[in-house]
Amino acid sequence: MNIPFEPVFFGYKINVHLILEYAAFFIGFRYYIYLKKQVQDHISSANRLSIIIGAIFGAFFGSRIIGFLETPVFYYTPQYIIQLLNTKTIMGGLFGGLLGVELAKKIIGEKKSSGDLFTFPIILGIIIGRIGCFLAGITEFTYGKPTSSVLGMDLGDGILRYPIALFEVFFLIILWVVLRRIQSGSKPESGVLFKYFMIFYFLFRFCIEFLKPNTFLILGLSSIQYLCILCLAYYNKTIRSLLYAR
Repeated sequence: MNIPFEPVFFGYKINVHLILEYAAFFIGFRYYIYLKKQVQDHISSANRLSIIIGAIFGAFFGSRIIGFLETPVFYYTPQYIIQLLNTKTIMGGLFGGLLGVELAKKIIGEKKSSGDLFTFPIILGIIIGRIGCFLAGITEFTYGKPTSSVLGMDLGDGILRYPIALFEVFFLIILWVVLRRIQSGSKPESGVLFKYFMIFYFLFRFCIEFLKPNTFLILGLSSIQYLCILCLAYYNKTIRSLLYAR
């Protein structure tokens, strides 16, 4: 199989990455609906809907803002504006969605933790999306720096690079298994699964960004890495409890 993977159907190239991107949203949401039916949700349907709306709007704006900050250059042309609107990143979407949820809960007065139900659907959606990114090769900025190590793969430009998207898929599968073990063990505190997911995923992304051909703007760190630091600071209490747990 060649990378990028673009099968031809009746003379037309199929954009596998775009198909898997939409599939990630659809399958992730259907999995969320399935999980919601399996448990007693302590948040009312009306409040849960408000939380989802907050997450959607927060994720939309967060993904675009952080996507722009990865390459913060202004061009006042219609083509650039369109490209800017289409530029997005899952990291900004996750953190923006988190802020959107917290704002929505504050508005409606909801005090209960709401993240655990979203945790595994989000992981599943990211896995599907990252498979699409891998199959897109270097047309998506999820590829790594050139390398001569055994981990290098030709992603479409004839250069051996770190397959960052595959690294992320493997990491998320391991994280899924770990979180399932935590969930099936001693009954965890409500909301802790989502917190652990955010902490470990953002920590992983902070480290893996060094293997990408990023624009390191300030002190040798990229905008994504500064977002990771911000997210880890947001969860500092949970991190401290993990470090000092006996």
